[in-house]
Amino acid sequence: MSATRKGLAVRLGGWSTRHRKTAIIGWLLFVVVVAVVGGMSGSRQMTNSENSSGDSARAEKILEDAGLQTPAGEMVMLRSDRPDGWRDAARDLSARLERTGETVRVQPPVRSENGREALISFEMKGDPDTAGKRVGPVVEAVEKTASAHRGVVAYEFGDATAQHRLDDMLTDDFKKAELTAVPLALGILLVVFGALVAALLPVLLAVTACVGTFGLLALVSHQLPLFDSTNSVMFLVGLAVGVDYSLFYLRRERDERAAGRDAGTALRIAAATSGRAVLISGVTVMLAMAGMFLSGLMLFHGFAVATILVVLMAMLGSVTVLPAMLSWLGDRVDAGRVPLLNRRRKKGVHASGGLSGRLMRPVLAKPKLFAAVSGALLLVLCASAVGMKTEQLGLEKQFGSDAAITVAYQEITGSFPGGPAPAEVVLRSGEVGSARFDAAVADFRKELAAAGRFGKTVDVEAHRTKGVARIEVPLAGDGQDVTSRHALDTLKEDLVPRILGPVSDQVYVTGELASSRDFNDQLKTDIAPVFLFIAAVTFLLMLLCFRSLPIAIVSILLNLLSVGAAYGTMTAVFQHGWGAEWLGMEPAGAIEGWMPLFVLVILFGLSMDYHVFVVSRIREAHGRGLATRDAIREGIRTTAGSVTGAAAIMVAVFAVFALLRMQDMQQMGVGLAVAVLVDATLVRMVLLPSVMALLGERNWYLPRALRWLPNVSHGEEPVERPRPPLVGAGR
Repeated sequence: MSATRKGLAVRLGGWSTRHRKTAIIGWLLFVVVVAVVGGMSGSRQMTNSENSSGDSARAEKILEDAGLQTPAGEMVMLRSDRPDGWRDAARDLSARLERTGETVRVQPPVRSENGREALISFEMKGDPDTAGKRVGPVVEAVEKTASAHRGVVAYEFGDATAQHRLDDMLTDDFKKAELTAVPLALGILLVVFGALVAALLPVLLAVTACVGTFGLLALVSHQLPLFDSTNSVMFLVGLAVGVDYSLFYLRRERDERAAGRDAGTALRIAAATSGRAVLISGVTVMLAMAGMFLSGLMLFHGFAVATILVVLMAMLGSVTVLPAMLSWLGDRVDAGRVPLLNRRRKKGVHASGGLSGRLMRPVLAKPKLFAAVSGALLLVLCASAVGMKTEQLGLEKQFGSDAAITVAYQEITGSFPGGPAPAEVVLRSGEVGSARFDAAVADFRKELAAAGRFGKTVDVEAHRTKGVARIEVPLAGDGQDVTSRHALDTLKEDLVPRILGPVSDQVYVTGELASSRDFNDQLKTDIAPVFLFIAAVTFLLMLLCFRSLPIAIVSILLNLLSVGAAYGTMTAVFQHGWGAEWLGMEPAGAIEGWMPLFVLVILFGLSMDYHVFVVSRIREAHGRGLATRDAIREGIRTTAGSVTGAAAIMVAVFAVFALLRMQDMQQMGVGLAVAVLVDATLVRMVLLPSVMALLGERNWYLPRALRWLPNVSHGEEPVERPRPPLVGAGR
């Protein structure tokens, strides 16, 4: 038997069915062990410098090297119904804050121009990373002060309160995602297979793959610290991919059994076809994810590790544990049948494609028309992406306009511009504390006041023994608008280098706006090499797997259209607000900074699921002697049910994340859900077959110089050829 005939997927499936107890029990033990060990080890989150880039990262690194953590700053604005009517409340609040034992450096109130508002700033004691867990007494003190003074309203905003609300939101949202996405996937699989046991298998494999990856990520985080959203991203990708891979494999095995094959032959064919497609798709996805390592941002390195690990787990489970389970269950995989969903089984027909077969007739009859129309529709979806604006969304935008913390941010910014989101000047100098240094700082304060672009409360924190100083400078505007950006430019390009530069060895500007700008600048540098890498990897893998130059080129172009559709949808909804109200969402006016690169990589990887599965079936039919158009018709018809089910699951899982409260999760959910829906319908069911029909036999063109590439089989071995059975003898 040739090596081409007996591929890796067949060998893995054969081993699993012969050693099914080892495969199943070994998988479960591995998942349990890594989950327990990972949980015991805990995970490490990125530091501020690791989560930043450019000057912002350098500024944070100076503070970290000096052992200086940026304290969790808080501020409370008191508003009275008459000028200076807040004074008694301010004294009361300051006393209450001191009594909590959680605050330091409670500043005297700063009066607003109209006299009706006062701003009291202070810091939380201890580790700023745990301040959110200790801010409860402070929040209570603010609430009691407001209740005790009639005519006074209090607004609190700061690192600790934001962290507290964010932790609660992430915990609640992640539980909601888990409790909603898994039953949704199970329900869709129940419709696809019409049997409870068959529906449970893909979900169980996907969930165990995610659980195992949680443990692995906790261990990895001690070498590569992770971002807050990494686990959510991993679960999102893992559940969608894990269910899809198992669905493709299981559906092919069920189709072959419905066609009259015996159990061993059905498993062998499923391994040789869908199992091979799962391996190709999984390797393609992992290599695409590896493109994120080319980014200069550690955030994407964590995303890369998380997605690669969960895809690897899902892929291995699908081609090893799933065949073992199917071998053990046999026909019991159809247990728990739902009568209304099993009519086709009673008729002995399992192959899908009634609707898709009818769709293929006009598509293949007029491929030019359908290619033009579907291409035009996709370009319309992509059009909005031209004006995409990205930024690191502040917490006030992440929470939504109705959230108490957002209201507080807007109210404080309105009365004290730049207060909630000041710029920070961080410098290292041997002259900190000297007369020359103090004179430079005094000049710096005067210049800030004269510029008219900065707030009043400039706070200087000097550490003479460490040779480090940190200066907080409130920016005019709302922290992100044109006014704030101009103020930041003045600070970075003029005031800091001119006045503080001569007395500093190193001096950098950070803060929310500066960090967002540095992050975007790094992304602009990153996106070209990352795109070129994943495009090259996808092209080469498609060329190797299908021995076709046109199919490799078409794969890249179709993926770009899917990514463009996601970009266009996100920009239209979350930047321009088109349809946002109808969807029950709120536009942030910009796209989260890390989203475009992440979506590019994820969609380039996930689009391969459907593409490899569909084109493999077309190539398989063509290899049996069918003309290209007949092969297209059969390939689309026989994969329609699986692709539809897989797409429905992915769209459902992504839609769950779109319904969460965090703005970045909503953007990711909507963008990915729309892209997968478009990819599995308009792209794979209309544009792909119409383009392949136009190419005809040229689909399989391979330049003479590349004919040394190995000929990868896309079908099962001839059943009449004798071979050892895959199903274990103990069955």
